[in-house]
Amino acid sequence: MKNSWWLRTALILGLLFFYIPIILLIAYSFNASQLVNLWGGFSFQWYHVLAQDDDLLSAALLSIEIAVSASTLALILGTAAAVALKRYGYFFGRYFFYGMTITPIVLPDVVMGLSLLLMFMGLNSVTGFPGSYGFTTILIAHTTFCMAYATIIIQARLGTLDRSIEEAAMDLGAKPMKTFFAITLPQISSSLLAAWLLCFTLSIDNLVVTSFVSGPDSTTLPMFIYSMIRNGVTPEMNALATIMMGVVMVTLISATLLLPKYVKRNVKYKKA
Repeated sequence: MKNSWWLRTALILGLLFFYIPIILLIAYSFNASQLVNLWGGFSFQWYHVLAQDDDLLSAALLSIEIAVSASTLALILGTAAAVALKRYGYFFGRYFFYGMTITPIVLPDVVMGLSLLLMFMGLNSVTGFPGSYGFTTILIAHTTFCMAYATIIIQARLGTLDRSIEEAAMDLGAKPMKTFFAITLPQISSSLLAAWLLCFTLSIDNLVVTSFVSGPDSTTLPMFIYSMIRNGVTPEMNALATIMMGVVMVTLISATLLLPKYVKRNVKYKKA
């Protein structure tokens, strides 16, 4: 244990390096000065300015709508893909299907965005769809790359389940669909929630792919923030970042408090 103080020192320095910028950002969101790096007194004025910025509020609302819709669609498609890969054994084209499912994870965002843009352009020239770039095209793009992450998470959870319970249900006369909704789905509920939250985070945070498939009237929150900070960071952006971090922290604290109760309840249910 002679080198334990080195480990503690390295840990403390690492945490300071990571959290000091965040603390400074939060502190300067309450800065009365218009200059980001010059303290001018405590004030809530930038939060007031933020609440009156209609363009920012519209971008935030659009991002939330797309993130919720894309996460839900990706969860449904990802669950179907994971069940097909994990429960139906080998079938013709299985490895090709699996490869195509997880490809968006390893593709650079620029390549992903460009390929989707070319696809939409080709579809438009043949079928007339999409007529314009906006909510629909962004939703399709986000669902595409989010589905890959949902498939990986749910497939991993399905691999840990005891299939004898499902087989027993089918031996007692339950149809495959009934078995899935009554037996399998409750057992993978935690992974479904984790997959949805990850997809939501990836969708609401995406900038590169969105910039390829969005139109002039469909600016998401990351695009709005990027356009604002190109000329420099403003206290208004500090206030927005602080609110976003506050939402994340509340979510994490809630999950930390609720998760032990959920695990304890499941343990009691299994013992019963």
